[in-house]
Order: sequence, then structure tokens, then C-alpha cells
Amino acid sequence: MVAGLLTVSACGSAKESRDSALTDGTPTSAAPSDAGDDIDPALAPFYEQDLEWGSCGRYECASAEVPLDYDAPDGDRITLELRRLPAGDPSSRRGSLFINPGGPGGSGVDYVASFTATAGDDVLDTYDVVGFDPRGVARSTPLECADTAQLDEFVNTDPTPDDAAEEQAFYDASRTLGERCQSESGALAAHVSTVEVAKDLDILRAAVGDPTLTYLGASYGTMIGATYAELFPERAGRLVLDGAIDPSIDTEGLNQGQAEGFQTALRAYLEACTQQSDCPLGDDPDAAQDRLSEFLADLDQQPLRTSTADRPLTEALGFYGMAVTLYNQDYWELLTRALRQAFDGNGTQLLFLADQYLARDENGYTDNSVVALTAVNCLDDPSTMTVDEARASVPDFEELSPVFGRSFAWAPVTCTAWPIKPAQPAPEIDAVGAPPIVVVGTTRDPATPYRWSEAMAEQLESGVLVSRDGDGHTGYAMGNACVDDAVDDFLVTGTAPEDGLKC
Repeated sequence: MVAGLLTVSACGSAKESRDSALTDGTPTSAAPSDAGDDIDPALAPFYEQDLEWGSCGRYECASAEVPLDYDAPDGDRITLELRRLPAGDPSSRRGSLFINPGGPGGSGVDYVASFTATAGDDVLDTYDVVGFDPRGVARSTPLECADTAQLDEFVNTDPTPDDAAEEQAFYDASRTLGERCQSESGALAAHVSTVEVAKDLDILRAAVGDPTLTYLGASYGTMIGATYAELFPERAGRLVLDGAIDPSIDTEGLNQGQAEGFQTALRAYLEACTQQSDCPLGDDPDAAQDRLSEFLADLDQQPLRTSTADRPLTEALGFYGMAVTLYNQDYWELLTRALRQAFDGNGTQLLFLADQYLARDENGYTDNSVVALTAVNCLDDPSTMTVDEARASVPDFEELSPVFGRSFAWAPVTCTAWPIKPAQPAPEIDAVGAPPIVVVGTTRDPATPYRWSEAMAEQLESGVLVSRDGDGHTGYAMGNACVDDAVDDFLVTGTAPEDGLKC
């Protein structure tokens, strides 16, 4: 279970020529920067910085500096960490391909290994693949908001409050976490918005010497790419947005979409499971769905024991343990095994799955993705949904998802309670003037419903939609040759696929 769940190991898929392109440990400087003609002179030192690339295993690593506050570029600076795999064929190299796995809170540095293990060989021969940890995330100057015990308390807050006391506790949990972010991280807590990440990305583009940005972003990473295209359409190059988010929706709409998306993915799982003779949910998808709803309700009243005595399986952890397996059809069997064990009174496997979602191990949280996700989302779109409004919305959310709806109904209150307001408001996105932008959508994507990709492609003036008929989150490198060929050809040759291509 551990080996195959959330990371794709590099199993020799990279060519020897790519390995030989790495340095022998001697740092190398970037090519001359290409800042563009319209750069604020106060930002010139950032655009003109040299990146010193040094060997870090089979990759190269570097650090870059960006301003903490773009309204005060002469003030404090923060550091961004980068990792790259150089192009396998230096003679055909055309620049850097920046990548981001989503989140918010996902590490682009870590993403390099899994991306380069599955991306097309032509892409890897043509580009230096560059992953970066966005501001506030992982190895870059990080948000520091809570220790393990405090974060456990936040994560295990009852996601479906039943009375006034539990409703207040839900609100207070987010307020308290935000106050800790302010206390522990200072000004950074107000400067981790997607707008600021997109501005950072333009500095990184210049620092590696590229006149335009080539980029592939997955899930939330599509918002980074779309925001970049809105802010810098003249410097947008070949952009691929895989598993897109609808830029026009607010926090409530985002949670409605995810409730619908996870319900669609769950039904696909239930229909597959109930056709198997050993499905712990029986042989009727509707009855199986009711069984899962009852299971979560039971966890709300009485958490389930696990092999870790002080960490029972709560309703929140049960939700995360189920949700993570819906991101990829290959994980469905893991959910079946975990449910079979849970129905026998042991929540250990579901706890393990939840920990994979939350980046937690026996020693605590391995990164800050939980707090980064909340901080970025709440800066990008501060919610105004009140406790009373959330309570009233529950029936509508339950109609969208009988199993997960109540949890999604209350989620917007998290950002209502968040005490930090954005320094850089999010713009409306249409990216007028940008070249063709390829948007990939998957029909039964749980986390970014297909209609969001349709909306993203429609709202971008130059959006081109590629549709994958399938299960799981995102479409590239998910076993569909039609999608992979379309994306690879666009990145390598610049030829955009036909708008509306169905794979």
C-alpha cells in the first residue's frame, strides 16, 4: 500500500542521456535573464539575479529570492527552492518547463521525480523540467502555524457540527489556526496568494533565461498558470492546465463543485465494488452508499480504534481516508480493503490512508501542506458564509453528495473565520492576448469536476479544451495516449490540439 499510493517512483524511465546532462557537482549559473521591457525598475534586482545550480542527487537544485511584498519590493525578501532535471538532448533544448502539482501546498520540488518518471520522452529531451516550491510551501520560506498536536486538533475538528457548541468549535478552529499563522509567520501569512505566486513565477522564468513561460500545472496549479496568463499574457508561452478550476466561482461554489465531483467518483467506485463478490458494501450501489453515510455518522458519535492508541479514526479522518482513494482508480482496491477492516471494528488502514492525504506519519506532519492549503484558499477568495448560512445549505449539499455533502457544506466557514486578509486581490481571468492555452479535463474527476475545465477553457480567450473520458484526478500521464500525445505535441512543437478534442 505504501509503495504505490501517492508517489510515482522513478523506475528507470529517464534516459541515460538525461542523466549525463547533470552537473558533476560544480555549480552552474543560469543563462542571462530576460526580464521583459515593462518590468518595474524596483524589481530589476530580482529579475536579473543569477541562479547557482548545484548537484542534488540526480537533479540540480537552486534558490531564488523574491520580494515578500510586491508593493514594497525594497523590503523583506523570501527564498524559493527549485529542482530541475536538465533536458536529455541538449541539441534540441528549447528552455525550461515549469511544473506544479497543485494543492495549494503541493511541493513542485518533490513533483519533479514523479513527473519525469511519467512524462513523454520528447518532452524530457526538449526541456529542463523545473519544479519550485511556491512561497510559504515546503522548502521555500514556509508558513509556520502549528505543531503536530495543534494541527491534529484542527484536522480532527468535527466537520459536520450538530449543535451550537460544535458549530462554534468549527469556527474557532480556523480562527485559532489563522491567528497562529499570524503569530508564527508574521507578514508572510498575508502574502501567499496565487497572484503573488504567479508574480514569483515570472521572476523565475527570467532567472532561467526564458523569454516566455512554458508551464504545466495540475489541479490548483491551473490557477497559478491561468493567473500568470492574466498578469503576463505577452510572456505566456506554451501553458497546459490539467484538471482545471473554474476561475469564476467563489468558495461556496468551489465546495459545491467538489461535493459533486467526489460524489461522481464515489458512485463509479461503488458500482465497480458492488460487482465484486467480496465487496464489503454488498451488491447494491444505493445500499452501499447508504452504508457509507451511516459509517461516517457512526464515526461522528464514536471514533473507531486503530493500532495507534491515541489516534482513533474520527469522522474527519474517515472522510480523508475515503477521499484520497478517489483520486486514482488504481487506489480503489485500497479503499475496499480499508473498509473491510473498518467494518470489523479496526480503523487502522483508513487512518493510514488519511495520513497519506494529510502528509502525516508516526512522527508528525512531514510538510505544511494542510496549513498552506487553508491559507492560500482563504486569501484567494475570503468567504462570507456565516454559520447560519452553512447550516441552511446542508440539504442542498446533501443532494449533491449524500455521503460527503455535510462536510462540504461547512467548509466555506473555514475562510469566513480566517483572520488574515489578502494583500493582492485575485483578478478576473480571461488572459486576453495570450497564445493558445491547453486545458485538460477528466469526465469523472473527483477534485476538479469536468465542468470546471469546460469553464476555464471557455473563460480564457485562447483556451483549448481536451477531454479525457475516465476516472481519477487530472488527465495527463493517466494512461490515455490521446491526451498524452496532444499535450506532448503541444509542448514540443507548439501545435495546439483541436479545441474540443475528446479522448
